[in-house]
Amino acid sequence: MVVKRLACAGAALAFFLLSACAPEAQVLSAPDQLASEAAQGGVLSSFSTTDLDGNAVDQSMLADYDLTMVNVWATYCGPCIEEMPDLGELAGEYQGKGVQIVGLVSDVLDSDGTVNEGQMETAREIAGETGADYPHLIPSEDLYGVLSQIYAVPTTFFVDSEGKQVGSAIMAARSKEDWAETIDGLLAEVQG
Repeated sequence: MVVKRLACAGAALAFFLLSACAPEAQVLSAPDQLASEAAQGGVLSSFSTTDLDGNAVDQSMLADYDLTMVNVWATYCGPCIEEMPDLGELAGEYQGKGVQIVGLVSDVLDSDGTVNEGQMETAREIAGETGADYPHLIPSEDLYGVLSQIYAVPTTFFVDSEGKQVGSAIMAARSKEDWAETIDGLLAEVQG
């Protein structure tokens, strides 16, 4: 009986992970932890890290934007990479409208928490080749709590200028048009 339950749970998890990575999947979800952290001050209200270029970054990067789209991606994820050109275009189109797009590269650390330079270079190449010329953050200890709630990539969530989550996390790649519709709706919510 226990083996059967574990097998069913494993099959359900595999289905979930595969559907979240499929570009045609439009799976909407809100990890409960992200939502509860947002209610307690903000999922990104306090953090410091670096970006792919080695620049120091902290929560102050959010202050000048009404809405920040945080796209968690991995270098091995085809759907992540496929949607990055659209995200790069959206970053340019929404520049000056109170919206920024930020990537969070989930697979550039080794198991001991140190930065893997080979993976960093791969991530830089992907960002450059896809035109995803927005900031891409490297996980730091401050961001481990966020990453621990990510069950599949790509996962995208939105925060306001104080780092509080807005809306639900989206666990799937989406089209440029779908992202624009989501951004417009959430932007109206935070500006309204």
